[in-house]
Amino acid sequence: MLKVRFINILFSLMGIIIFGTSCVSDEEETSEGNWVRRSYFDGDSRSNAASFTIGERAFIMGGYTGDEYLNDFWEYNPTGDYWERKADFPGKARSNAVAFSIDGKGYLGTGYDGTDKLKDFWEYDPETDTWRELAEFGGTARYDAVGFSLVGKGYIGTGYDGSEQKDFWQYDPTSGAWKQIISMGGAKRQGAVAFVIDDIAYIGTGINNGSYEFDLWALNGNTLEWTEKRPIDYDDDYLIYRSNANAFTIGNYGYITVGNRGSILGSTWEYRPSSDEWFEKTDYEGTFRTGASVFSINDQRAYVLLGKSSSLRFDDIWEFEPFVDYDEED
Repeated sequence: MLKVRFINILFSLMGIIIFGTSCVSDEEETSEGNWVRRSYFDGDSRSNAASFTIGERAFIMGGYTGDEYLNDFWEYNPTGDYWERKADFPGKARSNAVAFSIDGKGYLGTGYDGTDKLKDFWEYDPETDTWRELAEFGGTARYDAVGFSLVGKGYIGTGYDGSEQKDFWQYDPTSGAWKQIISMGGAKRQGAVAFVIDDIAYIGTGINNGSYEFDLWALNGNTLEWTEKRPIDYDDDYLIYRSNANAFTIGNYGYITVGNRGSILGSTWEYRPSSDEWFEKTDYEGTFRTGASVFSINDQRAYVLLGKSSSLRFDDIWEFEPFVDYDEED
């Protein structure tokens, strides 16, 4: 009788273990966020191209094929899902530049042409499809910086000019002048990311002296005050830190994806500023990569494209749907 009772208890425990294990497995297989492949880029495969958006249109300039630095310029129409070549960028062909848009114009500067670090700065008018050279960037010539627009002004900071930097400069499109603002806190860095939510820019990740950085800083576009947020490694399971990643905004959330951390990454993380917390989303569904480009259309639709893995460059483009469950069929 005791033996029978022991066997019954044993089978009950096994049932609990099996049931519990299956619940965990189901939970792990449920992943929020879906990537959908869109029309392939019409130009050459490349990495480290600059990008910006104006209204419903996105633009890609330059990059590096592995053999050649480029200055071709392309427009993407997300409604029709097609590409159109526009007027070539008249400055030096380059990679690792920064770009942003303000009031219907695109702005692009800094970068690397294979020989020199650059600090020239240009404006693009989509109505006339023309470029105009402006006053040089106020800081040192550099590449792998971050650039963004915030409350009608442009900003460029961090990057590599022979060593890592953390200075920040503001561009006023009305006066055409640059001025230096207070530097961000924390470490100097190159290969960082930036995204903007509600007049606040968030800057993080990157690498300094061979070490990956874990801090996250917020720049208020109205007061130009910096605030340090919770480090992105506050949970031991949060492997968000990396360099040469991509960041974008959808709605009220920021996202970081792809990049490298000793190896090429595809993990995607969502930042919620209201709680200063990160949540993991579905991995990038294209080939994992670094040196990709990114653009967000009106903070509602985001695309990650191009980039490289080892010596291989890419020409594919993927749209991210953060609140749709993963679908392996699309």
